[in-house]
Amino acid sequence: MRRRTTPESFDPSQVRAWNAGLTGLGFGGDYNPEQWPDEVRLEDLELMREAGVNLVSVAIFSWATLEPREGELDWGWLDETLDRLHTTGIQVALATATASPPPWLTRKHPEILPRLADGTVLHQGGRQSYAVTHPVHRDYALRMATRVAERYRDHPALALWHVDNEIGCHVPRDYSDAAAAAFRDWLRERYTTVDALNEAWGTAFWSQRYGSFHDVLPPLVAPTFANPTQQLDFDRFSSDALLDYYRDLRDTLRAITPHVPTTTNLMATSATKGMDYFSWAPELDVVANDHYTVAADAERYVELAFSADLSRGVAGGAPWILMEHSTSAVNWQPRNHAKAPGEMLRDSLAHVARGADSVMFFQWRASRAGAEKYHSAMVPHAGRDTDVWRDVVHLGRTLRSLGEVRGSRVRARTALVVDWPSWWGAELDSHPTQELRYIDQVQAWYRALWRRGVTVDLVPPHADLGGYDLVVLPTTYLVTDADAANVAAAARRGATVAITYFSGVVDEHDHVRLGGYPGAFRDLLGVRTEEFVTLQAGETVTVSGKVVGGTSQVDLWTEKTRLADGTEAVATYDDGVLRGRPAVTRRETGSGRAWYVGARLDEGGLDALVGTLVDEAGVAPDVAAPAGVEVVRRWSDDAAPGQRTGTSWLFAINHTDTDATLGTADAPVTGRELLTDAAVDGLLTVPAGAVRVVRAG
Repeated sequence: MRRRTTPESFDPSQVRAWNAGLTGLGFGGDYNPEQWPDEVRLEDLELMREAGVNLVSVAIFSWATLEPREGELDWGWLDETLDRLHTTGIQVALATATASPPPWLTRKHPEILPRLADGTVLHQGGRQSYAVTHPVHRDYALRMATRVAERYRDHPALALWHVDNEIGCHVPRDYSDAAAAAFRDWLRERYTTVDALNEAWGTAFWSQRYGSFHDVLPPLVAPTFANPTQQLDFDRFSSDALLDYYRDLRDTLRAITPHVPTTTNLMATSATKGMDYFSWAPELDVVANDHYTVAADAERYVELAFSADLSRGVAGGAPWILMEHSTSAVNWQPRNHAKAPGEMLRDSLAHVARGADSVMFFQWRASRAGAEKYHSAMVPHAGRDTDVWRDVVHLGRTLRSLGEVRGSRVRARTALVVDWPSWWGAELDSHPTQELRYIDQVQAWYRALWRRGVTVDLVPPHADLGGYDLVVLPTTYLVTDADAANVAAAARRGATVAITYFSGVVDEHDHVRLGGYPGAFRDLLGVRTEEFVTLQAGETVTVSGKVVGGTSQVDLWTEKTRLADGTEAVATYDDGVLRGRPAVTRRETGSGRAWYVGARLDEGGLDALVGTLVDEAGVAPDVAAPAGVEVVRRWSDDAAPGQRTGTSWLFAINHTDTDATLGTADAPVTGRELLTDAAVDGLLTVPAGAVRVVRAG
């Protein structure tokens, strides 16, 4: 892959803060003035003042408007837009305008179009109709980014560069000729020799041995299963190729505006498998994320919390930007969901509670035409006399009242390991079952911890685990020796570590770790699984033990496991071919404990087990809340790590239709509630569907 490099003279310390020009939290959304006549644009400015908007993203999909014909540039409307926004006191996250190539470019250079694994070409007519690895597209995109940067480098409204848009959203894997060539280059860099590649890929199997890198292809549609390590490496390459595209655009901007921070809007959610965002994070000056709730999920606010925590995890705990979410319904789900009264406020403040320092939407004004015309916006089709607009204005006032939380951080003593290579590897074909979905296992554990009110950091397996008392690894299928040692060290130090089935099974090349499962974690856990015993659709077995609440129904996954000396079976199978064998085990190691969960427990059993782990690790929340009430605390910089002193802000979000009371004689809630400006002395009432934020300290 060909990439520019950041100029040697670039000094990261000179990059200004993205929110240096803002007072308090950011508030706004995607603004697309090119879709509207001037009288509407003028009205937009008045409405933005009314709502309290202070930050908008501009020119995301504007390439064809800025350059309607090759070399013919029209800057007038964008000049006027930025000048007007500045006069109104609104900062701009200015895009590179490269999110979709204009029709003249794909007509002239159809070779830049991406392809599916079966050879299908993805044509112009939607968006992102480009192969990120194609040098022709790269040259045109860099040229456009250069033009934008040179024109607006000194504009006073420019706060942040918005690079491209949701990179990899629609084409996370491209199988074009350009991608194939770039994949071979990536493999040469990774393995150096073709012999090393053959060893890593196990090409002695099925006569796949390569004599030259020139013979290697992406994992195209084949008569049967493609080489699994080839698939895994193509996943790695594809994430890297998309990141390389971002870096090339970023470095182009840095060469012209070294003082302006850069980012791109990630999609760090439970649905985004394509990009390993932990590897992207060091390349971003600030992490920005897009999130949309799932209409079919009755507890969609829990998935929202997961995605917000994942965004904070990718950001390394630093505050981040919510770049997009929706005021109400989206347009792209099978059955879209208009948000209920108070839901948009709860969604917005849940992101803030979990570390966002800006709340933004797609989009400012609902489009009249195009594929997203039924996507909700801050200004709906029906205009100002609407509940949505009144809710937007109310949200703006609310965020202004919370400005003091800016820069504060969430603290957690529980780590939930999320690992994209394990996600890719666990879902390869020709496995013990095709029904296992990695993210479902992660989400099940997250939801159980959420129901306990436990604040969780989502971290990669190589993260520093020193500050965590509970570490959970759901289905961490693929681990390096170093990552396995990192986890074991956390347990020896004193943490409670819980590892689930289909973890530690293979190394980074997807080669099975011989000697019995769970491979890399076998010695830590003191267990040895002889074979996986997966269950058929509708088949269940019963597991019994106090730690699972008495009994739990198990489906999908069980294992034939033996115990080493010093390991205790704390739950066993009651029936089936594994009757009497261990299902959940516990082992003392160093100053800590290591648990193995070898079966997929039902919700009740997992809840009971998580309760046991939370109690053992001592990570219960300092403020208990009724079911359906979300409680998170952000801490100021003057609050000492590991101590409950200093200034903090307690967010309490009531997702139920019943008023809730927080606080007890032993754990009172005290301070000042910022949304009502009322003193709190012991008990905090959170009305049904409402949010309260209490400053303490």
